[in-house]
Amino acid sequence: MPGRSANRYSSSVPNTLVECVPNFSEGRDAAKVDAIVEAMKVPGVYLLDREMDADHNRSVITLVGEREAIEEAAIRGVGKAAELIDLTRHEGAHPRMGAADVIPFIPIDGVSLEDCVAMARHVGAEIWKRFQIPVYLYEAAATRPERQNLENIRRGQFEGIRDEIATNPARMPDFGEARVHPTAGATVVGARKFLVAYNIFLNTADVSMAKKIAKAVRFSSGGLRFVKAAGFLVRGMAQVSMNLTDFEQTPIHRVFEFVKREAARYGVVPVSSEIVGLIPKQALEQAAEWYLQVESFDSSLILENRLAAVMSGKMAVGGLRAGIEPFIEQLAAPTATPGGGSAAAASGAMAAGLAGMVASMSRGKKAYLEHESQLSEAISRLTQLREQLKQAIDADAEAYNVVMKAYKSAKESADGGQAIAAALQEATSVPLGVAERVVEVGEIATRLKPITNPNMSSDLTTAIALAKAALEGALANVHINVDSIKPDSPESEAFVNRTRELVERLKARG
Repeated sequence: MPGRSANRYSSSVPNTLVECVPNFSEGRDAAKVDAIVEAMKVPGVYLLDREMDADHNRSVITLVGEREAIEEAAIRGVGKAAELIDLTRHEGAHPRMGAADVIPFIPIDGVSLEDCVAMARHVGAEIWKRFQIPVYLYEAAATRPERQNLENIRRGQFEGIRDEIATNPARMPDFGEARVHPTAGATVVGARKFLVAYNIFLNTADVSMAKKIAKAVRFSSGGLRFVKAAGFLVRGMAQVSMNLTDFEQTPIHRVFEFVKREAARYGVVPVSSEIVGLIPKQALEQAAEWYLQVESFDSSLILENRLAAVMSGKMAVGGLRAGIEPFIEQLAAPTATPGGGSAAAASGAMAAGLAGMVASMSRGKKAYLEHESQLSEAISRLTQLREQLKQAIDADAEAYNVVMKAYKSAKESADGGQAIAAALQEATSVPLGVAERVVEVGEIATRLKPITNPNMSSDLTTAIALAKAALEGALANVHINVDSIKPDSPESEAFVNRTRELVERLKARG
């Protein structure tokens, strides 16, 4: 395996981080990989790792950066790969279906898995739009349960998909038409938690031992959830090669102990293990806690974690209270903004967050697999609604400030009346948009009740209550603003009438 490199594309580290690990079907021509990496140089994006494998004829690039920046970097990488890689001439040990084969987004800091799902869908749509490369969504972004596993999507590889895509409905891409790009194939884009590539070596050269243990440990044949495994002969030793797709639910120490126990059945023992690529600090903290049996262990007990939290301001006195207290104090201050409209938007955003949390904690669980597509759809939509409602917190305050400015300027301007009318319409539209969104949040939360963990029903009840409160507050702001609009023109009168009609419909739904 050639060496790795690490450098940065921008001059400052962002506060919110998303990892992207695009896999390209080129591992022999360094110049082509250089060009792909160069195309992904976007401000706000950092290159963490680069690996090329000639036998597999594949390269893996690890990037981290801000949300919008890393989306654009991934899209540009796909475009450059399509220019340089011809799958009709490609040969290698690793399965592949696209020049840019797999594009996963992984939440690191300040973003959720649901945020990464929304990113994957945006990137998928852009790849088809810009390059006419069809896109399939996988893992958490999958639109069908069977597409959560990459292996199901990539079955038959480029040639098999090329032959079936137009005639087999199961091959229909999530974005694009039923045809592969003639040389770049199709691309899989998704969102997933951090994947740990973890291998355990045994004190034997008998690869059949590794294969038997791999079969026992992998989930597909009845083993541990979130573990994929195979047996190989590496450096003269039998190796159990694994991907841990959710180390939080199936931690690395549990996997090691399982393999150790299975190996004992065949009279062999693990002699060492290795991590391929990068591993989250939390995964090692879990292992340390388990093996040391520290009582009441918490990651904040680690000196470096405590220092980082204090220095970044994330661990102010008061815990969670510290995050929301400034906004509450702003509401309590003797100023006009933020006011009821901002509070309604914040209430709606919390409702969407709670409902999304419940759906996320039920998705992937065996008891709710039949509802997988509904849960994924709900999570994606709630993520969008949450972001829009968060933006409305400031937008409402800004709209009110514009109204006040328009009233003050009216005495000095001949068209002051028009400025006031325009400002009032905007100040009406913002809480009206909040009302529309919170009604949808409440409806989604209600639909989630019978298809999610009943132990979390109180969270959904709270979400629905918050959505109702947000609706009432938002509509109160709509009323007070629309009542101030003088219907002295056909346009103003039409706006007032449309608004009142929409308010009645929202009341009926909410």
